[in-house]
Amino acid sequence: MDKHSLVKRNLQEIIGEKELDKKLKSKKEFSLYWGTMPTGAVSFAYFFPMLKISDFLKAGVNVKILLADLHAALDGVSWDLLEKRYKYYERAIHLIFQTIGTNMKKLEFVKGSELQLNKNYFHDLLKLSTFTTVAKAKHSASEAVKTARDNPKLAGLIYPLMQALDEEYLKVDAQFAGLDQRKILVYAREFLPKINYKQRIELMTPMIGGLVGKQMSSSVESSKIDLLDNEETVRKKVNRADCVTGNPDNGIMELLKYLIMVLKEDNNEKFIIERNEKYGGNIEYSSYKAVEKDFVSKKLHPLDLKNAVAKEINFLLRNFRKDKKLKELYRVAYT
Repeated sequence: MDKHSLVKRNLQEIIGEKELDKKLKSKKEFSLYWGTMPTGAVSFAYFFPMLKISDFLKAGVNVKILLADLHAALDGVSWDLLEKRYKYYERAIHLIFQTIGTNMKKLEFVKGSELQLNKNYFHDLLKLSTFTTVAKAKHSASEAVKTARDNPKLAGLIYPLMQALDEEYLKVDAQFAGLDQRKILVYAREFLPKINYKQRIELMTPMIGGLVGKQMSSSVESSKIDLLDNEETVRKKVNRADCVTGNPDNGIMELLKYLIMVLKEDNNEKFIIERNEKYGGNIEYSSYKAVEKDFVSKKLHPLDLKNAVAKEINFLLRNFRKDKKLKELYRVAYT
């Protein structure tokens, strides 16, 4: 797969696509960042952005991962837990990359507080605030942080301003995020030029459906799988997942489309559905489209699909269950 295809694979939206194409054609290095705040425990959903970051790295892109501890505080994490959760996130994300075989040579981890607690950043934050109305800040943050209430805390309104400034202070050409961050990314495009900084390219992946409901959520236990869930817990959660016969609009099929089958195709491996001979025996798939076709035509039963997906998830989680350091960091940060 060529550089352009790798960069654009499975993206839902690109703001500044012409700029992106120009950058990719140039011989100059291209860089982007992806940020996350260390709040709730890392879930299996983190495999999705990490796999996309692997695409960027394969394409020769320089990637920075911002572990935004100050953003976590703005979103309600106790200040005395920030360092503990930062260490847990750093370890968990490293293990995800190791599991999917990512070459991390062009990958850099950045701690938010080390980037943001300097006078120049604070000066620009105040400067940006003079151009930003409360309504605009609330609108920009509405999908990402806790600003939906009638009387939100000021912290949630500062959040999008900082995320915009991170693009400048990380010295990147683009930001990568999920579609839920779109309002903040649009804010960055609109407002950074007001303080004489250039617009960045904004790259977004679709939001992956939860096992139950429309979106994986750390606050809804049944919608997600944790990295440290045991095999039986994974099987039970997957078996309880929404998955109506013939309808591919569910979290199980999205797990296949955006993660499992991407890994299989990249490694020239088959996705195997194990079935008793009296039900037709095993089926092997080389592409997501083939799985979807059989599922829509009802040749593939949801339970058989769920059993195969649970097996694949458990295989990917094997290293996390064995990692004593991760378990200890989790204990310190969350119990």
